[in-house]
Amino acid sequence: MLIQKLPKSQADLPAWRTATEALMLAAEERGPLMHAEVGLRKALHLGEPVYDSSRKDPHWGRRKLARDR
Repeated sequence: MLIQKLPKSQADLPAWRTATEALMLAAEERGPLMHAEVGLRKALHLGEPVYDSSRKDPHWGRRKLARDR
């Protein structure tokens, strides 16, 4: 399994610890499977850039009303 093959330095990261714990709880049927899935996805994509919404101009407030033309 992926978690067992992680290097010790990466396995000690908080995101991987949380993902591992959520996966074990789901396997024992004491926790929701969706939490394990989300935790693993977040741990797998550590260090990837997060979408920055400040770079995109908002579209609202840009359109002119018919009365203002």
